[in-house]
Amino acid sequence: MIFFQLYGYCYQDSNDIPDTLTTITELGSPLEMIQLLQTSWEDRFRICLSLVRLLHYLAHSPLGSVTLLDFRPRQFVIVDGELKVTDLDDASIEESSCTSNSDCFMEFPARNFTLPCSVEGRCQSMNEKRNLYNAYRFFFTYLLPHSAPSSLRPLLDKIVNATGELHWGIDETAAQLERVLNLYKSGEYLQNTTRMPKAEYRRVPEAFIPDENYRCWPSYHHKGCLLSVFDVNEAIEICDSYSQCKAFVLTNETTWTGRQLVFFKMASNHIMPDPDKITYVKVTD
Repeated sequence: MIFFQLYGYCYQDSNDIPDTLTTITELGSPLEMIQLLQTSWEDRFRICLSLVRLLHYLAHSPLGSVTLLDFRPRQFVIVDGELKVTDLDDASIEESSCTSNSDCFMEFPARNFTLPCSVEGRCQSMNEKRNLYNAYRFFFTYLLPHSAPSSLRPLLDKIVNATGELHWGIDETAAQLERVLNLYKSGEYLQNTTRMPKAEYRRVPEAFIPDENYRCWPSYHHKGCLLSVFDVNEAIEICDSYSQCKAFVLTNETTWTGRQLVFFKMASNHIMPDPDKITYVKVTD
């Protein structure tokens, strides 16, 4: 479900409260861009992916290509980590008519575009391209590249640049973001990286380090360094990259992509038994 779900409504017309419509909808969180910038790249990527899937549906809807005339972030909410649109009052299926390319002019605060006028007298893909450029300027530039895995950055930069210049339509943009998702979930993005451990680690099964936290950014835990990894080798690579990391703990929790959540620790002085976790302690630097 890509739209905000309506569970029911009640219409009331009385002398005290005339013409009142009450709706019952699913619960969503307002979109706060500053807060989003502080979340993990994986969660920010999920928001961009859900947005592109929404725009792909709008471009191929049964009504025709639909554009959102008011694309500001306040028109969206986050439900279970995914972006949903709440207000369709400003949606339109009208494709602008034209007699020449000059009639197909799209104006934005920082850029202007002129689209082709088709032989049918309609501006080609104007609704789709308007949605896509708004997605670029309100979401992609802020959420996609920053703190992304280094091996995915070239592809993400290509996506951001292509949408910013409107070189791609929504079909190609959606295909490329799905490609990023596949590379990330499968661990293929790690194949071109150097994965030789700098240190040796001792595996301690059914064990957990309750304290000894340090902060890193971005983290799934505001008081510690909790990150997602594809496998143990990636966890070792991350621990090697932090000078304060002396151990890490594999949990049995996963993210929406199926990646395992790992706590990174600055010491291993106090290890406690825990049947659901595995601890790795650095024994050499």
